Amino acid sequence: MSTFSQHNFKGEKALIRVDFNVPLDDKFNITDDTRITAAIPTIKKILNDGGSVILMSHLGRPKDGPTDKYSLKHLIKHISDLLGGTTVLFANDCIGEQAYVTAGMLKPGEVLLLENLRFYKEEEKGDKAFAEKLSKLGDVYVNDAFGTAHRAHASTAVIAQFFPADKRMFGLLMEGEVASAEKVLHESQKPFTAIIGGAKVSDKILIIENLLERATDIIIGGGMAYTFMKAKGGNIGKSLCEDDRLQMALDLLAKAEAKGVCIHLPSDSVIADKFDANAETSVAPSNAIPDGWMGLDIAENACGQFSNVIKQSKTILWNGPMGVFEMEKFQHGTKTVAEAVVAATEGGAFSLVGGGDSVAAVNQFGFADKVSYVSTGGGAMLEYFEGKTLPGIAAIKG
Repeated sequence: MSTFSQHNFKGEKALIRVDFNVPLDDKFNITDDTRITAAIPTIKKILNDGGSVILMSHLGRPKDGPTDKYSLKHLIKHISDLLGGTTVLFANDCIGEQAYVTAGMLKPGEVLLLENLRFYKEEEKGDKAFAEKLSKLGDVYVNDAFGTAHRAHASTAVIAQFFPADKRMFGLLMEGEVASAEKVLHESQKPFTAIIGGAKVSDKILIIENLLERATDIIIGGGMAYTFMKAKGGNIGKSLCEDDRLQMALDLLAKAEAKGVCIHLPSDSVIADKFDANAETSVAPSNAIPDGWMGLDIAENACGQFSNVIKQSKTILWNGPMGVFEMEKFQHGTKTVAEAVVAATEGGAFSLVGGGDSVAAVNQFGFADKVSYVSTGGGAMLEYFEGKTLPGIAAIKG
């Protein structure tokens, strides 16, 4: 495996797997370009070296082959703008004659965008012959798509075998993602606090179990907290709860106690009479929520309790919000936690934020550049912290 930063791409065609799976509105305008922006430094380094770039990505989940809605042609102008006006050529197929001819004629400093990989079923099947066809487009393979690193697809995991070890590598984004995740998982300074939120315990069970081996403190917020509260015998009104996971919640608490890991549940909650931005609200202990009411955010005492733990931490992993932060009435808890993470980071802690909703929250509150690292790969990061081997990483490290 070669390192991207040390490699000179002069005269080489770099085939880059990027994750340009961005949301588009009904007029095909990009509503969040985070993933494209994240890949720009990798592209620029290759162009500045005197290499050329061939970009491949998927977009959405096309079911029946090519459809205009999922065409990557909608991204051409924006990619060009982000590259300072560099012309971006487009191949209306990711393999086939036009792609090969255009790639073959690419000159140093030029960029070619291939059509959506998922217009071929072979991409998601991890088809070896399809991966080999893709591999013929470039001299060097660069995987810069952390968001798809957990999928054993043709362009993310299978393709690497068609390049020698010194011609396959992570891009700058992947390098950063892997280094940050490794730092938290294997080189964490104590106290190490994991902040886990979101709706369901079942979605986060594996990550919590894996973190019990590493973290000193685990903060649990969001809807999943109420499954723990009910499991411990509390009244949670009509708050979100996975009744089939109550025993699992108790088992996790027992495991944590046996390992000396402190699990922090919110002492009080902002409650509402309905799931609505204009609902009536009140505050109640999280284990004594009146019938007909539901917890939609953590309240003041919990905010203070969680903030104190976070501010004393040296390593912080944050995955999942504390409440329904999309509604203004229920965003205070998530914002308070974000502020505590920022304060800890300013005090020298290493903070990694990952998972779609936490990333959306730090972006919304304007804190993205005030934490140590914001991960672009939601599902991939989750699986990494569950202790799984990611095919896209293994294929390069080989």
